[in-house]
Amino acid sequence: MKMSVAKKFYASALAGSALSAALLSTTAWADTVDTTVAAAASADAVDVEGLGAIVVTAEKRQTNLQDTPIAIAVMSDQDLANRHVQSLEDLGDGSIPSLRIAPFFSRKSALTLGIRGVGALGDANQPARDQGVGVYVDGVYLGRAQGLGAALFDVQQIEVLKGPQGTLFGRNTEGGAVSITTRKPSGEFHLNATAGISNYGGYEGIIHLDLPSFHNFSVKLDGLVERRGGTVDNPMAGQPDFNGFDRRGVHAAVKWEPAPNFTALYSFDKSYDATTPYYVQLFSKGSLALAPIIKLQPDRATIANVGVPMEKSVGKTWGHQLNLDWDVADNLKLRSISSYRDLNQSQYDNGSTVLSVYAPNANFSRYSIAHFDQYQYSEELQAIGEFPEVTYVAGLFYYHEHVSDDAWAPNTLKFNADGTGYTVLSSPVASTPFPDRASTAVTDNFSAFGQFTWTPSALNDRVHLTAGGRYSHDKKQGHLYLVNGATPTVNGVTAPLPLDLKADRFDPLVTLAFDVTPKINIYGKWSTGYKAGGANSRSLTYRAFGPESVSSFEIGSKMDLLSDTVRLNLAAYTTQYKNVQIDFNAVIPGANRGTLETTNTDGNGRIKGVEADLTVAPTKGLTLSASYAYTDVRLPPAPNPFVTGNPLVAVYPVYVPKHSSSGAIDYELPVAGGDARIVAHLDANFASRQYGSANDKTLSDRTFLVNGRLSLADIDLGDHDAKLRVSVWARNLLDHQFAFLRSTSSALGVYGIYNEPRTFGGEINVQF
Repeated sequence: MKMSVAKKFYASALAGSALSAALLSTTAWADTVDTTVAAAASADAVDVEGLGAIVVTAEKRQTNLQDTPIAIAVMSDQDLANRHVQSLEDLGDGSIPSLRIAPFFSRKSALTLGIRGVGALGDANQPARDQGVGVYVDGVYLGRAQGLGAALFDVQQIEVLKGPQGTLFGRNTEGGAVSITTRKPSGEFHLNATAGISNYGGYEGIIHLDLPSFHNFSVKLDGLVERRGGTVDNPMAGQPDFNGFDRRGVHAAVKWEPAPNFTALYSFDKSYDATTPYYVQLFSKGSLALAPIIKLQPDRATIANVGVPMEKSVGKTWGHQLNLDWDVADNLKLRSISSYRDLNQSQYDNGSTVLSVYAPNANFSRYSIAHFDQYQYSEELQAIGEFPEVTYVAGLFYYHEHVSDDAWAPNTLKFNADGTGYTVLSSPVASTPFPDRASTAVTDNFSAFGQFTWTPSALNDRVHLTAGGRYSHDKKQGHLYLVNGATPTVNGVTAPLPLDLKADRFDPLVTLAFDVTPKINIYGKWSTGYKAGGANSRSLTYRAFGPESVSSFEIGSKMDLLSDTVRLNLAAYTTQYKNVQIDFNAVIPGANRGTLETTNTDGNGRIKGVEADLTVAPTKGLTLSASYAYTDVRLPPAPNPFVTGNPLVAVYPVYVPKHSSSGAIDYELPVAGGDARIVAHLDANFASRQYGSANDKTLSDRTFLVNGRLSLADIDLGDHDAKLRVSVWARNLLDHQFAFLRSTSSALGVYGIYNEPRTFGGEINVQF
């Protein structure tokens, strides 16, 4: 017999008050509900608030995190504020252990993302190549690594979906997906304004204005400015320092509700993101001679060896989005998500001067200059509903993308005769004309998907069987127009090199979940995902490579225990990793750059992992949390395209620590005589050593970062319920230093990039 709504509510709210509840038998299920209802009075007597429910949208509908059979990490807006997260790049501190975020070598203008050892790219400047982790903002897929470091607009929640999400999220989510949800217009008047300053000349100004509804229209406006100077000085006068940023942006949303069952939400955003690169340091010398002005810097530098000309890399993004939601009936919702986005990214990277080869009176300091342009539009239609015992989501998806890039690598400085000094070249000097390379790629993807969950009442609503699948059709076309500054010639024919790929793919999912008690759920899941094939724009031949794919089996449990004061989520998985896309690098004779070829590995890899997330609220106002991830990646060898016979060579997983963990303490203490509170946060994040390149077995340093925040909140300003919050914060509070990237060259030596030093600041926030 189906459980009543009241009994379900009390079971969800009160069951699991002791770990022994996990041992209750199936036949005792109804008695358990009655017992928990009767225990309400005693539960109310406990002076513990407990852990509230977390709503997620991983299944394209709103569900409780603990009832969703997917490994998910969730960061609320308060979590982001506590860690002073201003962009996705800041989550590279490891606060979500299974998620790894890193810059594209020294460039902050593009980010590479990996989840559970899948997805991270060595080279993010690829029009015809995709990432393996999908990033979504309000349901819209962002197709490029460029632009991901822009400032975040009034984020309500970030969900990190771990493991392949090929059924509901589609291509390029083989590692998982990062789903960002922003706050929508409320139809009520609210103002939320923040002003802050920080070291390294940093400041920020953020405003969120929610206007009252008028004739069924609601409007919300967001604006922000975030700036920080560089953390490593550039000795050249008048030039920006290394590792700085300047972000600005505006966002507007208009919600129209002409009827109780229909909503239209239009939004527009525009961002400006100017950055300078990280500084690359030389840790130890290789076989080649060093110029006297190039010094070894084994510890984190505060000033560069050589001053260089440098321009900020500027990313400009803007986009439109229209969401339509129509509740056709109590058991059916239709949804449309339409979007158009445009991205322009300039890249100026002169951060690797220490890697210059020395010769008397020779030009040096290679300036990597690149431009990246993209526009995309997409349409997704969803039907979300339920029948007796069955819930479902089905839909259609279309995505179109046009991407182009060009690049050049001139020198900007010149050594004197003995390498003790240098001069600045009057104009950049290169062995090839501008641009050195240029390419364009156009992608079209059409998908149809569906997922159904059956909860038979005959089994007391305790068993949930989910099955789904997604059919995808990919088409990718492109041209490589320039190689070494000239139109390529192949077999005596001079013409752009073409790319023409088509592929069809079906990604299934099967999940079996069982409610041991209303607060203890276990599940097993099998799912697949893939990353589309393409070609490498740094290649001499522009030869195509095939898609890579994963097939993963996961078991897990989600538990709320001890009157909702303990939440423990566990997951273990094994993943087959097929045809992994691997880059190989070689030096082009007579050119001032290397070339890359991308190939697929020969055979299958294997990834095994275990994850644990624990949250405890032992007393009112105190929350303790900890997360751990163990990730073991075994990749098969790959054929080296630059060696005769294409021998198989070992490859290494990029940005995948075997052990990573994060922990946090959050505490609130009321201030006597009013509504004000003291709010304190402290988190610590650790990761073991990891590889920075698929072709280099050099490991980075272990990482350890501590972040903190202290606030006096809810200070009554006595007018219109206005509240004031004053905060101080610090990232890398202990000023720990480590090289998050290390590489070895027999000729140049060991070089790499250090993490940021301690940054800290203060904020004032007003809300009413």
